[in-house]
Amino acid sequence: MSSNDTTTTPDNTPPGTPPGAPGEGSGALSGLLRVLGAIERAGNKLPHPFWLFAILSALLAAVSWGLAAADVSADNPADGKTVVVRSLISVEGIRSMITDAITNYATFPPLGTILVVMLGVAVADKSGMLTAMLRAGVSRVPARWMTFALAFTAMVSHIASDAAYVVLVPLGGLAFRAVGRSPVLGIVVAFVGVSAGYDASPLITPMDAVLSGLTTAAAHTVDPGYTVTPLSNYFFSIASSVVLAAVITLVAEKVLARQVAALPSDTTTMGDDADPVALELRPEERRGLRRSGLAFLLFLAAIVVAMIPAGSPLRGEGGSIVESPVLSGIAVVLGVLFALLGTVYGRAAGTVRGSRDLPDFMAQGMREMAPILVLFFAISQFLAYFKWTGVGEVLAIRGADLLKDLGVTGPVAFLGIVLVCTVINLAMTSGSAMWALVSPVFVPMLMLLDVPPEATQAIYRIADSCTNAITPMSAYFVMALGFLQRYRRSAGIGTLASLTLPLSVAMLVSWTLLFYAWWALGIPLGPGAPVR
Repeated sequence: MSSNDTTTTPDNTPPGTPPGAPGEGSGALSGLLRVLGAIERAGNKLPHPFWLFAILSALLAAVSWGLAAADVSADNPADGKTVVVRSLISVEGIRSMITDAITNYATFPPLGTILVVMLGVAVADKSGMLTAMLRAGVSRVPARWMTFALAFTAMVSHIASDAAYVVLVPLGGLAFRAVGRSPVLGIVVAFVGVSAGYDASPLITPMDAVLSGLTTAAAHTVDPGYTVTPLSNYFFSIASSVVLAAVITLVAEKVLARQVAALPSDTTTMGDDADPVALELRPEERRGLRRSGLAFLLFLAAIVVAMIPAGSPLRGEGGSIVESPVLSGIAVVLGVLFALLGTVYGRAAGTVRGSRDLPDFMAQGMREMAPILVLFFAISQFLAYFKWTGVGEVLAIRGADLLKDLGVTGPVAFLGIVLVCTVINLAMTSGSAMWALVSPVFVPMLMLLDVPPEATQAIYRIADSCTNAITPMSAYFVMALGFLQRYRRSAGIGTLASLTLPLSVAMLVSWTLLFYAWWALGIPLGPGAPVR
């Protein structure tokens, strides 16, 4: 699904095995490598996320039995009702697990949303539009703007999910080499932009649909009617993509450029035909992008014009725009939009030859969704059990009471979430799995402290992203190292870690500060989504 949803490394090849990792004897880097190695060993012992949530469900059953036997309860300040823990190991609990299993899965909030969005995204992807769009973002860019252009294109590339790595990372090396700069630096900039900035984008991405669905499910613990849409962090995400691209550019030019220049000189010159993607767009691809761009403007104009009349069916109750069907049903709108753009591009570029191609593309996209659909079944059951037992609600209430007693405010709690999730992300690289694990506690707990779910989700995005570029538990770390070795044979895990660490740290700090500034100014995180 995303870099954050990668759980294994290829074929038992440990990231630390590439030969000749330079700098392993230096003090700071040697210490970093030992830490990364320990993380890798610990992470490799974790089961697949599917089995992880199955194990957690079993543990929850045991915990709920013990808490129910002890008559543990808590008073919910939101409605004044007393929440009593119920045991899964009971007649009622066992019946619920069996009879509600299908309902738990079918009504899992992210399921329908992500499927509808991906139907359209699959057409845009399989038609070649997304790949052409990414290549267009860095082709013919002046050398002085190349770093920022590549970094910002990486932010846009998140719409393509995992395909962004396969396309943009090698493309970064090509683009930098084309303007006479080190391809090693280009690969690092592209890799960090895609991985460490994964949850920031000027576009709505499939991950927005997944996170918002999980946040909605967690918010229902306190408010059953609360809905978090894929647009809930859109304003913050746009600003984040620009700020992070600027931070990557600054650190790359001021620090990494010198670091790359000081690396041992064993660069291997590769022909363009050895790279998986070509930099230049073909005439038909440029024609396709022009026409799909025009289609996007016409689609947007049509929606705006249709929403102008006060009695428009695209407006919500009382003429509301924020609560309109367009925003509440944004998954459908996005699915249709991407399908339209992919079709227009494909017809112009020659990749869509008939109407049969569209359902075929959608079917291919659904096949690629199979792993996440399997994971969703385990997650949906665990979250349903968590809600049914009342354990999550009791934890949230008791946690909120503890924070109040300690005088901990929202901003202080935010920092704690960033630190905890950042550390977890080093070993659990599946962003959806980690949010499914922690959101049932963090979201309602902070809601009881008057922090909107959208704000908790926004701070989670930061923690879920920045360490993706340094953890050896990500298969894409290994992949990026492979691309790096195409230009520098002696590169090892130490080389890549030493180049990505400054960027990851700078992004974590700057992105966190951006959120605090956003919070202080009270700027909405998205349409109808207050930050506080």
